[in-house]
This record gives sequence, C-alpha cells and structure tokens, in this order.
Amino acid sequence: MTTGDELRGFLTSRRAALSPEDVGLPDPATSRRVPGLRREEVASLAGVSVHYYVKLEQGRAGNVSGQVLAAIARALRLDDVETRYLRSLLQPGRHAPPALPRARPALRSMIGALAVPAVIHGPHLEVLAINHAGKALLDDFEAMPPADRNTAKWMFLSPRARVVYRDWARIAADVVAVLRSGPADDALARLAGELRTRSPEFAQLWAEHRVAEHQNGVKRFFHEAVGELTLNWQTLHLPDSQGQSVIVYSADTGSPSEEKLRLLASWTATPAPVTP
Repeated sequence: MTTGDELRGFLTSRRAALSPEDVGLPDPATSRRVPGLRREEVASLAGVSVHYYVKLEQGRAGNVSGQVLAAIARALRLDDVETRYLRSLLQPGRHAPPALPRARPALRSMIGALAVPAVIHGPHLEVLAINHAGKALLDDFEAMPPADRNTAKWMFLSPRARVVYRDWARIAADVVAVLRSGPADDALARLAGELRTRSPEFAQLWAEHRVAEHQNGVKRFFHEAVGELTLNWQTLHLPDSQGQSVIVYSADTGSPSEEKLRLLASWTATPAPVTP
C-alpha cells in the first residue's frame, strides 16, 4: 500500500459516492458506465483543470495548496474527518513511521484505578494497556502475543469479538474507518496488508476507503456471565502522546447494565496490576 494508491482509491471512492444531483449538476441524458461523478465534473466544481485533477488523483500533482485542497474537499462534499485525511495523503513528509508507542506508567495507573472498563489505544488501534474491567468485558489482551494486541486484529481474527459485540458488522466497519484515519505510515501498511490477506471481510471494508474518528456513542455487548449490556463509550484523545487515546465504557446510572457491569467486574476481580 503506497500513499499514491491510497490517494487514488480515496478520491475515486468519494467520486463514486456522489451523483450529479447531489452536487447541483443537471441529470445527464446518457447513462454512465460507472456510478458517481466524472473527473471532469469534479474538476469543474473545484475550479481546476481536468488535466490537473487527473494528476492529483493519480498522486502526480506535487505539492497541493491549501486553497486547492479546500476546493477539492468542497467539490467532493468531504466532512472534516475526510478533509483531514485527504490533507494527510497530500502533505509530503507526513508518512515516516513513528516509534513504537508505549503508554505512560501514569496512564496505566489511571485506568487501573477505574472501576469501569478502559483501554489505552495507540495510533493504529494497538492495545497499549487495558484495565481489569476491560479484560472482563472484552478480552485479556495482555495474555496475547504482543503482535496480536490490536483491536483491529482482534475484531476480524478472533471469534471472541463476534460474541462480545452484538452489532459486530456495524462496529467492525467503524473499526476499519477509524484505523484508516490514523497515520498513513509503514506500520499501517503492514497491518492493513496482513488483515487484507487473512480476512476477506476486512479486505472488502478497506476497499471502501471510509474514514472516521473514534469519539463517543453506545454499544451493545454480551458476556456469558451476565448476558447483554448496553454501555456508553467515550474516547479521550491524549495530546503529545503519539496519537494515543483512552476509551472508557460506562452504563447509565441505575440501569440494569450498570448492575451487570458491577457484577462482572466483581466476579472476575483479581489484584493483578495493569501492565503495558
């Protein structure tokens, strides 16, 4: 996977997702061989030449100004997350592989003190640390080989993930979109390449070129000991931490899920500390 391939695939997928009517163009009299906007239509909407847009989509346009990038984003109706992702693909020098991320001891101690599930993620969904309640709800990532401690790998390669998540297909698609929004470096290329080879479902979702940020929401979980739980989740992005984030899960106060979560944590409680 190269940056040029990613850029071409991303722009092509965004063109295919739009119709002339979506962007205020008249309905063409002739049918189209492929769905979506044509390159010349995107170029016209962005106010650039067709030749330049073709070069840009092929990754041959060189440095792209912020004004042109914004015009392309408007033409393709990109949201803020998609625009940032496009910028990351167009900015030279953006893709050097970072050092292997590690969670700070203070962060590990912080999530270890929480009574609710919490996970520290690296920029490519590496599980850098997980507290005891998180292990009880999800899986014991610390018992896995270090190379397998990754939420994307677990989601697509572990049968356990399909038991834990009641809405596995939707959440798996979101995981792929979040993974793609991370740094477009060699680490991501290796991870995506491995998963495309080992999981046809991942390969199909990766080809959609969807990007998204992990922010907050509600998910349904299942555990054999307590049954189904509905939990809120919130992502806390950590500044100056190599793209790390903390995800915390909680239940509505007084809800059946709160009691189930408390029981789950107490039944499986151990004095073991959180480790990297």
